[in-house]
Amino acid sequence: MNIRPLHDRVIVKRVDEETTTPGGIVLPGSAAEKPSQGKVLAVGSGKQLDNGQVRALEVKVGDKVLFGKYAGNEVKVDGEDLIVMREEDIMGILG
Repeated sequence: MNIRPLHDRVIVKRVDEETTTPGGIVLPGSAAEKPSQGKVLAVGSGKQLDNGQVRALEVKVGDKVLFGKYAGNEVKVDGEDLIVMREEDIMGILG
């Protein structure tokens, strides 16, 4: 994959979540919600501030992040489903 996001955008690939409930019930694929966790594949150069300076992004390639259910725009690159979102759409970095 050869894609570089611009400015404060980040490219994320969804990480599959558990398909089993805490009670041990296995959910079929159609019943499971889209995961809201993903792995950062690429980051832009940073956010341009009003004074012209560029602030580097806090997330980096390889980080596992948490984001909202409807965050970003879904795209397909080289047959892979990816999400392009702004850094501000990311709620946190998972440790």
